[in-house]
Amino acid sequence: SLSMEVAVIGGGHGGYAAAAEISEHGHTVRFWRRNAEDFQAVLANPSIRVKDFKGERDIAIARPTTDLGEAVKGAELIVIPLPATTQESLATDCAPFWEDGQVVFLPPGTFGSYIYLKAARDAGNLADVTFCETGTLPYLARKHGPASVVISGYGKHLPTGCIPARNSDKALAKLAQVYPAIHPIEDAMSAALMNAGGIIHPPLIMMNAGPLEHFERWDIHNEGTQPAIRRTTDALDAERISIRESLAYTAPHYPLADHYAKEGNEWMYGRGAHGTLTDSGDWREHIVLTEHRYMLEDTRLGLSMLSSIGKWTGVKTPIVNGFLAIGSAITGRDLYAEGRTLENLGLAELGRDQMATLMREGI
Repeated sequence: SLSMEVAVIGGGHGGYAAAAEISEHGHTVRFWRRNAEDFQAVLANPSIRVKDFKGERDIAIARPTTDLGEAVKGAELIVIPLPATTQESLATDCAPFWEDGQVVFLPPGTFGSYIYLKAARDAGNLADVTFCETGTLPYLARKHGPASVVISGYGKHLPTGCIPARNSDKALAKLAQVYPAIHPIEDAMSAALMNAGGIIHPPLIMMNAGPLEHFERWDIHNEGTQPAIRRTTDALDAERISIRESLAYTAPHYPLADHYAKEGNEWMYGRGAHGTLTDSGDWREHIVLTEHRYMLEDTRLGLSMLSSIGKWTGVKTPIVNGFLAIGSAITGRDLYAEGRTLENLGLAELGRDQMATLMREGI
């Protein structure tokens, strides 16, 4: 495939994995991280040390930068593999820089694609830019230092939808040159309803609250994943799938059960990813329930989004609501009120046809 100018925005686990993988595939990567001090190792020696199934190597990064405009302007594709908690502020920071024809990829999105588009329009930027999102980070990755990352798994199937969806064909053709694992789905809301974070993490942290607060380190994916929790995850996921079906979004819905299964349909990370995850030992960690992104992102934003879209479609979501209530008790905050709800986005009053038009045409 042809070499492309790609911006990777954000210095988390996913940002490092993306900057390295995309560079290794021959694209010119502008890699932006906000904090210059933390970024010093990469700025001084523009490369990232990667360890994955192919072994260990250094991958050169063309243009590490702490200047957001320098990263975004002139890039054909902008990849933003950051937690949803960053989206409001970063959408405002990026708003002036978008240009016609750019494609922005949010893996995963939690409906952040709408937030980015709205921020651009609020800033008076009318550029025809397409915001796309998918259901998971394309990597199982953990940084092991200021310039190194271990990638224990790569996304194999990335269902991806866009706003405005009228640009989907062109935008996703461009995106597929960098992420061949993507496949088109209906629109940004369909993609938001693929997000696995809100399904897998809230049960794992809340149903493991005792060991998490008792032991110094605990692996929620290894000894923390027991049959009672898996049954709960499946019931939670069934509510997500009911919402998708009520909106006539089509299968495959990527049920999380496939992530654990030895046979049947491959999940987003393909076969055996759960074993890879626990074997790596990278997820045996110290999780503070009141501060961790599994609570403040996946529960507060992910589950509130599901709850509000459920309410809007008339689909009952007792398990989603139950975890929101328990999470609110644990944190002493009202996670639904703070959440990424259609009410908070100003979209709850739209009818279904109006919502479909918004997804297709954008703002």
